[in-house]
Order: sequence, then C-alpha cells, then structure tokens
Amino acid sequence: MDKDMKKKDLCAKAGISPASVTKLGRNGHVSTEILLKICTALDCKIEDILEIVPDKELS
Repeated sequence: MDKDMKKKDLCAKAGISPASVTKLGRNGHVSTEILLKICTALDCKIEDILEIVPDKELS
C-alpha cells in the first residue's frame, strides 16, 4: 500500500516515534499498539501493512 507519505508524516499522523518506523523498515520488533496506531492513521487493515513469513527454523 502506498499512501504517498513520508516517514516523518506517518510518525506525526500515527503518533509514533521515528525509531518505531526504523524498526519496521529493518524487520524489527514493534508492539501491536504501534501497528494499531499505523492502521488507524492510514485507515487500513492489519494485513495491509503486515506479512507473516514463517521462520526457517520452525519449518
């Protein structure tokens, strides 16, 4: 999904820190609260911003 938004704009609209956006970009761990704030700000569903990729070690 592309809302034509810069990272700083997403931070401001969602009320999240730039560090959270950086973690997302690096496949880091973020809380479900952060994901909810992003979905609310972008008016989207969780599956629009999240993809579950099975861990290779669990396969």
